[in-house]
Amino acid sequence: MVEILKEKCTGCSACIKDCPAGAIKLEDGRAAWLRKCIQCGHCVAVCPQNAVSIPSYEMEDVEEYDSESFRIEPENFLHAVKFRRSIRNFKDRHLEKEVIGGILQAGRYTATAKNMQDCTFVVVQERLEEFRKLMWDTMPSILEEMEKVNHPYLRSIQFLYRKWEKSGEDSLLFNADALLVTASEEPLDAGLAAANMEMMASASGAGVLYSGFTAGVLSAAPALREWLGLGEKKPVCCMLLGYPAVTYRRTAPRRKADIIWR
Repeated sequence: MVEILKEKCTGCSACIKDCPAGAIKLEDGRAAWLRKCIQCGHCVAVCPQNAVSIPSYEMEDVEEYDSESFRIEPENFLHAVKFRRSIRNFKDRHLEKEVIGGILQAGRYTATAKNMQDCTFVVVQERLEEFRKLMWDTMPSILEEMEKVNHPYLRSIQFLYRKWEKSGEDSLLFNADALLVTASEEPLDAGLAAANMEMMASASGAGVLYSGFTAGVLSAAPALREWLGLGEKKPVCCMLLGYPAVTYRRTAPRRKADIIWR
């Protein structure tokens, strides 16, 4: 539930105006919580008196707005977006837990449908080689499952498996230091979280590869999903993480944007 400190509240109605659920009203000149809501936290963020809290959340993480600290110049942000690259060659360097922790925080604070916050993040780092072995050992049965449903990645995964059998070259996990799997019942939630986490990884000096092939493999591999501890949640996005072993000198070109103005 939402808690409002009556002794701090001035009755300014800022929370009432900004509440998407209409779950707050004025009562005796002070804000009062009416009913169950989606706990989006807008009331906490908008209150000028810091009179609102949601005890079931981690309130110690709430930060005060500072225009100097929180402003990102548009041209700098666009440059960062343009400069990102998909990394397939990583350094033999361990990605520190503090760096991964920051990346996960960027995912945690991403908007979600109806504020469900239902994304599950699985980081495979210390046991990555164990996961890699299980994945390739069970690949024949995975390919059988993919063939049953005519999975769109079937031919590609068959090709990668033949390469693995012939040379031991792993073109799914490459030489990444960690695998980050995001699962969610709402695919868009996982996608939005992945975008924020990639930008955070880039800001931390790390590199990312979105591995759609690995996500496709997980969709046909109950043993892998069980190993990851996903339960019934759907693995939506797989990201390979590590420090890039390649240096890019400039942004890459793109086609002209397909934009419709009305």
